[in-house]
Amino acid sequence: MVYVTRRAQFSASHRLHNPKLSEEENRRIYDKCNNPSGHGHNYDVEVTVAGEPDPETGMVIDLKLLKRLIHEYVIEQLDHKHLNYDVDFMRDVIPTAENIAIKIWERLEPHIENGKLYSVKLFESQNNYVDYRGQ
Repeated sequence: MVYVTRRAQFSASHRLHNPKLSEEENRRIYDKCNNPSGHGHNYDVEVTVAGEPDPETGMVIDLKLLKRLIHEYVIEQLDHKHLNYDVDFMRDVIPTAENIAIKIWERLEPHIENGKLYSVKLFESQNNYVDYRGQ
């Protein structure tokens, strides 16, 4: 099994807030991430596809194709957006790093035809990241 990874970046703002909870509970759980105006991150995302290299091309997936898919289905949708308001597929989702990674997976997985989507790793900062590997 070979694992091929492509990295990309985007900047986005969000507010961590659960409308089912009181304002006090939201502030307790999410602290400064519950700021009513939101806050932002410069995210790094790593998308890994696993598989056996094609005998004719020697590739699991063409990295140019993976780059295009990430750009079209992730970066164009999320970059310089407020995740709570500007991104249709994030509506009614608390935009934690965990949920963003899951949504990125859902956007990309149907379009990976060579190999199999193995992981979406989302770095919210140098110290914090999530690694989603599907269900």
